[in-house]
Amino acid sequence: MEKAYSRREFIGKTFLLGSVLWGAAIALTECASKKTAEKEEKKDIKTDPCEDLSGLSKNDIEARTKFAYVNKSPIPDKTCGNCKLHIPPKDGKECGQCLLFKGPVYSSGYCTYWAPQG
Repeated sequence: MEKAYSRREFIGKTFLLGSVLWGAAIALTECASKKTAEKEEKKDIKTDPCEDLSGLSKNDIEARTKFAYVNKSPIPDKTCGNCKLHIPPKDGKECGQCLLFKGPVYSSGYCTYWAPQG
């Protein structure tokens, strides 16, 4: 014999389910609004164009790492600005480039493949 639900049990379970669904909807709405706010904050922050690697592929970033590129040279006389492989910044640009890898390069940067000009 099957147990029949009483009206009281049915109403109680209905309210419980409704409360759970309502709470989940509110929680999801809060999460979505927080993510939107975080994205807007990130847009407001101006980034240094020489630090922006967003247009590079994973392989391009790995190449920068392979050549041990750093933004500030540990050796004052050896910087990207006085390297044979450095491409100076174009007019109106802040960052140069390198013949070895893609992406922006500081003139004050350095990598292990530094070559003197001349």
